[in-house]
Amino acid sequence: MSHPFFVCHGPISVDKILELLDIKVDIASKFEITDIKDLSNAEQNSLTFLHSNRYKEIAKSTKASYCLTTNLLKDFLPKTCKPIIVENVLMATSIITSKIYPNSIEDTFDVKVKKIEEVNLKNNVKYGKNVLVGENVDIGSDCLIGHNTIIEKNVKIGNNCKIGSNTVIRNSFIKDNVSILDNCVIGKKGFGFFPKNSKNLRYPHIGIVIINENCEIGCGATIDRGSMSNTEIGKNTFLDNQVHIAHNVKIGENTIIAGQVGIAGSSIIGKNVRIGGQAGISGHLKIGDNVDIAGGSGVIKDIPNNTKVMGYPAKNIREFLRENK
Repeated sequence: MSHPFFVCHGPISVDKILELLDIKVDIASKFEITDIKDLSNAEQNSLTFLHSNRYKEIAKSTKASYCLTTNLLKDFLPKTCKPIIVENVLMATSIITSKIYPNSIEDTFDVKVKKIEEVNLKNNVKYGKNVLVGENVDIGSDCLIGHNTIIEKNVKIGNNCKIGSNTVIRNSFIKDNVSILDNCVIGKKGFGFFPKNSKNLRYPHIGIVIINENCEIGCGATIDRGSMSNTEIGKNTFLDNQVHIAHNVKIGENTIIAGQVGIAGSSIIGKNVRIGGQAGISGHLKIGDNVDIAGGSGVIKDIPNNTKVMGYPAKNIREFLRENK
């Protein structure tokens, strides 16, 4: 269920992939790739990518038939997965994903929205003024939607949810008893691009946002949808105002994140984590369970379970206090 709202335009032959990447080979291959997915979700006849040894253990068990990777990483792949060697794995992945999912690059406003009064909502929804609803939207019972809010295309909202005013939601699953306060943007594309020939090559985002039960999302929060996998907020997790969650981030249950925190793409936050205001977490990191991160900290490496950290770069709080007496 990585990308249920984007239509796959596969299959695509390996020959065509090599042509798009300007890779010259002596032996042609008519083998057809059905889809492109991340290492964990890849299936037989699909294409995946491996760009960092951080993911080498996952790579060893991927089911993909082909993988975009480098000479340094190819040996981590199983024998059932053939490597396609490229210089820049993420750029190559972007090029092929854009071909298979051509509608995943741009993210303009939904031109097909209608006034909520014109939509046949089967359940009991109370709403304010100027509420708009797009196609493929389902809203559960006993929900509230504030003024000037737009529920754009491809949104599933559970029961007893409260959506504030001036909020925009698309490409998202929102489960029961979730509160999303005013001025939030949820499910838009993430911030991903590569400079190429004086232009910026956009990275496609074909994932979604999943917000699990009993969560609260504070005012002005932004949650980007995933690029290849999904962005997910665990149940009973509370986000304060002006929090930014980037693409592919996974946040565990019972986590509390204070105001103005930023979490960069593809980082994984464990369960029962507490993050103080204005802390920043770099991308592709793993934060363990029961971790406390003090306000204003800068996290640039993994943090193990049951740890308290502070400062920049964030380190064990006892070590930080000892060094800053």
